[in-house]
Amino acid sequence: MILAIRAYPNIRLGAPQGIENKNKSDRWLSTIMSAQSLAALQRLTGYQLEGSHGLMSNLSATADDILACARSLIIAGGYNGFSYADIADVVGIRKPSIHHHFPTKADLVRTLVSRYREEAAAGLAHLERQTSDPLEQLRSYTGYWAACIRDASAPFCVCALLASELPVLPAEVALEVRAHFRALSAWLTSVLERGQREGRLALTDTPRIEAEAFMATVHGAMLSARAYDDPEIFGAVTARLIDRLCSQP
Repeated sequence: MILAIRAYPNIRLGAPQGIENKNKSDRWLSTIMSAQSLAALQRLTGYQLEGSHGLMSNLSATADDILACARSLIIAGGYNGFSYADIADVVGIRKPSIHHHFPTKADLVRTLVSRYREEAAAGLAHLERQTSDPLEQLRSYTGYWAACIRDASAPFCVCALLASELPVLPAEVALEVRAHFRALSAWLTSVLERGQREGRLALTDTPRIEAEAFMATVHGAMLSARAYDDPEIFGAVTARLIDRLCSQP
């Protein structure tokens, strides 16, 4: 599960230039799996995580703020939909401060995706500890995203969005995005293999192909929910997806 958390809620999809910067004194930050944000993450997800060891927690608070803002801006408008000037305006710092932490935009987004991958790995590991039932693991994974899309805390997977821009992404960013897809596919494959072996899931193709189809359907459902501006579409599509896997051949 990708444990995405709310960041800069005053940045709204479809706002001019992807930014709606109202009252900075009222905005709040939630960074991504950093030590400072662990409590906020637990409140949002209901998960009691043991800590954020190894999740790039050595970054400064300013760097965390920059990453959190960049993440929201990418979800709103993609890789080319924001600039350092946008981040400076929202976070309330000068552009040289951003360059101090992340000399180039490619450095910034590569770090963001690398952290996102670590966050995903931590979330999936936690999910495995919560339940060993393959079917429930799949339901928990899609249920998490359904809740995030419904309350707009994470309306789209950052890596799925960036994957649509792969031809124009810097090589180092594309490498991280592809690594996320490979890791998620591997996890889904292992869940489906176990589910088939235990008689919990009925597959019509190999676990690897089913995993790719599952991942593509989840990402497609995110896109449909955004296109129709209807969060419930995601749940309807993914519920049917899991029903198909549960059905007897």
